[in-house]
Amino acid sequence: MSADALLAPIRDHVTGLGFELVDLKRTGTLQRPILQVRVDRPDSRPGQGVTADDCAAISRSLERFLETRAMVGPRYVLEVSSPGFERPLRWPEHWRRFIGRDARVRAKSLPGRSRVRIVAVPDDEHVIVRRDDGTDLTLAFEAIREATLVADVEVFGKRR
Repeated sequence: MSADALLAPIRDHVTGLGFELVDLKRTGTLQRPILQVRVDRPDSRPGQGVTADDCAAISRSLERFLETRAMVGPRYVLEVSSPGFERPLRWPEHWRRFIGRDARVRAKSLPGRSRVRIVAVPDDEHVIVRRDDGTDLTLAFEAIREATLVADVEVFGKRR
């Protein structure tokens, strides 16, 4: 089963456990697929996100869920992890949550992996970003190949 077909059921399951699905990738081979699941707490802040114990519990729950529904073959690898400091931006709600933050984006209309500031998300199809030269650019989500937050070193270095 493709990652796209698994996306909605896995996202719903993770949400039901009280977490947010940040990213889902299917790699590996047909005989031995690898499902990479990144999760976070919906209200996470630096240093207060998902823990290793959370990942283990989510992994056990997802294994039961996938196996009882025969959604993947018997020989698969499930990897559940936190999104990390430079978390992926995959869906409109991720972009909305991080308005005002910097991101690295690969898109058809940007050179390489460009650093931009997230300005607005006017609808579920587009994001407005600001380039280093101060100009705003509207990107269609479907034109974005990859996007991650830029780690805010100042926030991670502060003690609370």
